[in-house]
Amino acid sequence: MTSRRSSLASYLTLGLIAILGALLIFKATPDGLGLSDDSVAYIAGARSLLAGEGYRAAWLETNKPVTHFPPAFSGTLAFIGITGADPINGARLLNTLLFGVNAALLGLLGWRMTKSSVAGIILAALFVANDSLLRVHAVAMSEPLFLFFSLIAFLVFAFYFETNKPIWLIAAGILTSLAYLTRYSGLALVATFVVALILLNDTWKKRIASVAIFLASFMPLVIAWSIRNRLVAGNATNRTMVWHPVTPETLEQGLRTFSEFLIPIEEWRRELFKMPEIFIWIIVVILLAILLWILVNGLQRFFKPSTPMPEVVGFTNGLYIFGYLASVLFSISLFDASTPLKVRILAPVYLPLLLLLVNAGGWVWNRRPRVGQAIVVGLAALIFSISALGQARTVTELSKGGTGFASFKWYDSEVMDYLATLDGLAIYTNEPGAVYLYTGRGCRVLPQRVDPVTGLAWDNFDAGVEIVHNDVLSGNAILALFDVDVKDANDIALLTDGLYLIMKSGGDAVYYAPPP
Repeated sequence: MTSRRSSLASYLTLGLIAILGALLIFKATPDGLGLSDDSVAYIAGARSLLAGEGYRAAWLETNKPVTHFPPAFSGTLAFIGITGADPINGARLLNTLLFGVNAALLGLLGWRMTKSSVAGIILAALFVANDSLLRVHAVAMSEPLFLFFSLIAFLVFAFYFETNKPIWLIAAGILTSLAYLTRYSGLALVATFVVALILLNDTWKKRIASVAIFLASFMPLVIAWSIRNRLVAGNATNRTMVWHPVTPETLEQGLRTFSEFLIPIEEWRRELFKMPEIFIWIIVVILLAILLWILVNGLQRFFKPSTPMPEVVGFTNGLYIFGYLASVLFSISLFDASTPLKVRILAPVYLPLLLLLVNAGGWVWNRRPRVGQAIVVGLAALIFSISALGQARTVTELSKGGTGFASFKWYDSEVMDYLATLDGLAIYTNEPGAVYLYTGRGCRVLPQRVDPVTGLAWDNFDAGVEIVHNDVLSGNAILALFDVDVKDANDIALLTDGLYLIMKSGGDAVYYAPPP
């Protein structure tokens, strides 16, 4: 009875932490979630689904079927929209709930990993106190839903090894496919689970059978999505394989992002980042320690199946760190050079790191009762103190106003108000996402010298400029420019040459055909 009451108290505590997390997101986003170009793509896709038009790029005048962005996030927003909620509001509701739910799920994983409810509660609290993870959930993006499917997939995958029942493996396969349909980097989960099944099962019969069951459960939804894309757009994911290796600038961005995760207080982080070698060595030591632990436990189990199975949750999460990082670097190098190593991209690695940190703390606690416990308590107090301070600052900062396209800058844009009054004219602009959000109009994109996805130069820039000129000068379109970057001044001069400035407000301008 005492054990049952203790478990109930632990579940209730996780629930309270989840509620606290949801309240933090709600407080941090009084004007709604932050909005970016990708956010607009998901929101427009959801609106298109609600309108019965399929998954389309409604923010562009072409309104073509979407293949570049997987459908699960937009589909979930559309499902919420059945109640009458606009996808922008639905995204806030979803991510608010997911911040709390994901914290509780991480806590459950930690509980199962360490067999300690206290460890699970600590993990959930670390999640809620982490400002990097809050920032991920405070933007209308697919990462929170991706984390949700990933965490449940890890949980049911562990159930499979605990019960040896294929139903849990089937569930893991389906959840992994949902993660993939939320973010294509879900392929890293596939690789993680396949490798784990091969290393941890004790016979080749079990290895082959379990991998087959898992892949058979994963593939149907993925194949269906790929067939749909082939039929409507002629490609599977709108990605072309071109070699463009990760640049030093991208790696430095990733290092800076990771330093923000470790040191959430910006003044301290900025001072420490003057010596980036500190963070490089931290990353190297962490990755080498995890890799060594995986290799020792995994290979020992593989070559000597009689060896006790390593703890599944920790082992698979350790594998996932390397699988996910490899998939991101592979994607940047071959498919999408524009992928930034910002917090939303690196967040899926943060959860396994928190899990393994708590696991290591539990190991130290049990191995050295006095000294170990003093070290663990001291580090925990330090981490929570710094995290709480950083989180308080982040919530205060975000609550002052929306970010990205949700900021007052866009709400108060006179040019945007003017564009909303136009009817029948096509709109060329460097901010099609923002124009769609505030006018409901699909736009035409401007020509660019470099393909942002492949990083390769386009040879049709001059022809594109001529098309824009002809459309505007003929009176069939206008050109709206927002916050023109100084480095693009020459190209903007080419675009606006011979056009008539009909409105200017701050750094924004609208051009049309000269009056007769």
